Amino acid sequence: MSVIERAEGTEGAESATTPAVRSAAPVRMTGRQKLVLTLLLGAQFMIAVDFSILNVALPVVGEGLGFPLGHLQWIATSFALAAAGFTLLFGRIADLFGRKRLFIGGMALLGLASALGGLATSPEVLIVARVLQGLATAAVTPAGLALLTTAFREGPLRERALGLNGALMSAGFTAGAVLGGLLTDLLSWRWAFLVNVPVAAVVVALAPSVITDSKIVCRHRLDIPGAVAVTGGLLALVYGLTRAGEAGWSDPVALAGLVAGLVLLVGFWFLEQRAAAPLVPVRIMRRRSVVWGNVAGLVAFATETSLVFLITLYLQEILDYSPLATGLAFGVLGAGTVVGGTLGGRVVGRIGSRGAILAGGVAQAVATGSLVALGSGGGWIWLVLVATFAGGVGNMLMIVGFMVTATSGLPDSEQGLATGLATMTQQVGITLGIPVMSALVAARAGGADGGSVLPGVTTAVAVNAGIVLVGAVLAWRLLGRTRPHQDESRHSRV
Repeated sequence: MSVIERAEGTEGAESATTPAVRSAAPVRMTGRQKLVLTLLLGAQFMIAVDFSILNVALPVVGEGLGFPLGHLQWIATSFALAAAGFTLLFGRIADLFGRKRLFIGGMALLGLASALGGLATSPEVLIVARVLQGLATAAVTPAGLALLTTAFREGPLRERALGLNGALMSAGFTAGAVLGGLLTDLLSWRWAFLVNVPVAAVVVALAPSVITDSKIVCRHRLDIPGAVAVTGGLLALVYGLTRAGEAGWSDPVALAGLVAGLVLLVGFWFLEQRAAAPLVPVRIMRRRSVVWGNVAGLVAFATETSLVFLITLYLQEILDYSPLATGLAFGVLGAGTVVGGTLGGRVVGRIGSRGAILAGGVAQAVATGSLVALGSGGGWIWLVLVATFAGGVGNMLMIVGFMVTATSGLPDSEQGLATGLATMTQQVGITLGIPVMSALVAARAGGADGGSVLPGVTTAVAVNAGIVLVGAVLAWRLLGRTRPHQDESRHSRV
């Protein structure tokens, strides 16, 4: 095994707790850094759009290809399983064998899979295309984030870049809903796939000459037992969560998936303690900044994506909005996330990533909590718009704080691992939130008619706000106990 000595491995560790000392002179990006940032952010935005672009079009897709109504969810689930299950593995592969190579290969696969989905003539072909899109996402997201964090040293520039990345990713989720509705109404659902092809082609063409990869020399083999355990565990966990959202938390198949996932993930922990070259070094999983930063990220993604689900129910079931009108209403949320992401780097610079997690979480909790007052009249749309905008700003501050915290204090040789963990947190959070909130709505509504959805929605909204607040305060307090330089030496073994 080679030893990579990097003094910068600990330079920014303190940013997880307090603001780093800043130079009085403003730090500016070079022209090349701006080009790299534009290319990577464009790819990440496209990935984010893919998460939601088909949601509003699912009934139309099912009708066009002959999907049974009960199987429509597999269009989304097949993507989520592949994306969440393989993210950590691909993040480490990027560290060991080259992030640039994996990023370009993943973008090429995404373009080909999107073309396959756009041309699909049967449900089976469409599901294959969605699985391939999920695998491409699992490769591109951590590799792209690692390229981003290694292109900018810890400090103001990295915080600004991560803030813009978070803003565009969250905006991409919203834009996907709007774009999916527009493309389906004006052209065809097939364009929800085909729109990716030219973007992927441009990224693949430009990336070789624009992106510079870190030179990392690793002679050991990939940790195969660890890779099998963590990938299988994540696949089982995500499947169990998805199944529970459809069939209920008492469903035997859902429970079996959840138990199998937990057993495999616990087994993964023990395997990594004994592995000569672990997929995830145990010392990384013991770092407070990594653990509690990712807890904050899990809370942020689980609550905001599930809130979108709850507001969708409210707008369509109570206010009788169309899917397109619902997507357009979420444009306000997208604007809030862009504002939050733009301000995120500055906020972290002033109060630290720990402070940003707390401030963002409190703002999101207050905004979400105000939605408990929602009624059945059309005038309540103004509360929805104001609250989702403010909540979007707070959520993005929390996400930027999470990303800075979870990737700080680690050498460049482990940035793929750190961003793989962060991306896995994001995708598990997206998957986790909706089944939990759906179960709360169903329990409160008691399975009655659509008019009874409102009490279930407001109950779930109150729980959502409480989870955000508790998660943000807990992460803030526990990150505050971290001694910035105690966890890592200046040498990192690969």
